[in-house]
Amino acid sequence: MATGTDQVVGLSLVALSLIIFTYYTVWVILLPFIDSEHIIHKYFLPRAYAIAIPLAAGLLLLLFMGLFITYMMLKNRGLTKKAQ
Repeated sequence: MATGTDQVVGLSLVALSLIIFTYYTVWVILLPFIDSEHIIHKYFLPRAYAIAIPLAAGLLLLLFMGLFITYMMLKNRGLTKKAQ
């Protein structure tokens, strides 16, 4: 059973994810259909960032996954040498 703190952190992460998803969906899907002089455009970044931000996040994710896998393989290799 999760403690109260775990539930609050989990709910916060879900809420943050929902906010980011909603913002990105409106930015990428709905905003192109709204007139460019409309006041809502001032709340969103330029469209070039709609590709750059997820691309950078994906590359960072792949980098950290690769570093983690490399670290675990080197750590495991050191343990097996000690056992022999």
